[in-house]
Amino acid sequence: MNVSTLAKAAVVVGLGFALMACDNEGPMEKAGKKVDQAATDTQNAIEDKCEDIKSDLNQKDTDC
Repeated sequence: MNVSTLAKAAVVVGLGFALMACDNEGPMEKAGKKVDQAATDTQNAIEDKCEDIKSDLNQKDTDC
């Protein structure tokens, strides 16, 4: 292997690492984050309602 081939290989490897470290999100990743957030919001809302109901019923343990 000559120096020029070695230099080209080093550049290609360096660019590969740079692309792997990139934080750009594609549309599927953005959609996945929205779905995760919606699920979390729904879970929190259900838990809040459960705690409200238990509180209205004067339950000692209001955790759901």
